[in-house]
Amino acid sequence: MSRELKVAGLTVAPGHRAAHAQRLNLAGHEIELPVFLINGKHDGPTLVVTAGVHGAEYAGIAAALHLGQTLQPATLHGQAIVVPIVNVPAFWARSIYVCPLDGKNLNRVFPGRPDGTASEQLAYWLFENVMRQASYFVDLHGGDLIEDLQPYANYYVSGNQVADDKSREMAMRYGIPIAKPAGSKGSAYICAANIGIPSILVESGGQGLWPPEAVARHTNGLARIMGYLHMIEGAEPAEMPVRLFSASAGAHSEQDGFYYPKIKPGDKVRKRQDLGTITDFEGRILQSVTAPIDGEVMYVVSSLAINKGDPLVSIGA
Repeated sequence: MSRELKVAGLTVAPGHRAAHAQRLNLAGHEIELPVFLINGKHDGPTLVVTAGVHGAEYAGIAAALHLGQTLQPATLHGQAIVVPIVNVPAFWARSIYVCPLDGKNLNRVFPGRPDGTASEQLAYWLFENVMRQASYFVDLHGGDLIEDLQPYANYYVSGNQVADDKSREMAMRYGIPIAKPAGSKGSAYICAANIGIPSILVESGGQGLWPPEAVARHTNGLARIMGYLHMIEGAEPAEMPVRLFSASAGAHSEQDGFYYPKIKPGDKVRKRQDLGTITDFEGRILQSVTAPIDGEVMYVVSSLAINKGDPLVSIGA
């Protein structure tokens, strides 16, 4: 028999489920964080699924909402905690990359700080109350409002061989054709991996759109992961062809200006190839954007307006 499932002050008995709006005070700002707790009737691992760490990455949010609303405890082996919109302030503000309460990228501040800014406090609460419970962790993403991308799954090489092997296997089992090791300091899945939790970050969707096929990559991927972990009934999903990349690198803007990319997701590029320019309003070139490595375009920013420090393109090798 499964054990009780607890998050903050909410307890769910085996064979039951709950949807809860967790009230949080983040550096003086009140928010309500939606949380689904599904406690399976049968023993099994604890899967934590998050989405909306970037509040305008809608395909992952839609898929997480669907999972939380439909996953049934009667047939579930183990437990699922689903937080479908982590960065609630950014979601309602339609904010790109950052939380509007403090201007910080939430996926760069994990594991957070209890006495930090709003984003740091949110990351701390999630890490301590939800993510630490995970046997496995899946963080759903998609291109932000200004990102055009091809789907891919990231895993992190932490140095814990057992967890790293499981993370790579999860990335390859998700059903998306590209998997690669990657990570930025302060990312949620990296912090989880660093404490021994097999973890992946999966990208599908982008540019403020959430077409059915982009959402389905995530809903199908989550079902494949749960099948692989024997959390749901039925045959383990068949393996699908996956290209395993070995590295990735990107380029960032050195100037405020107007961005004119010359590439699109999936394009093959060579190191130092011309990928686009950033100009001033008179058309003078402020920055020539070149490929940092040989490889394939994972995503490209599609916004004409670019701020200093913004990402421009990511290349997988």
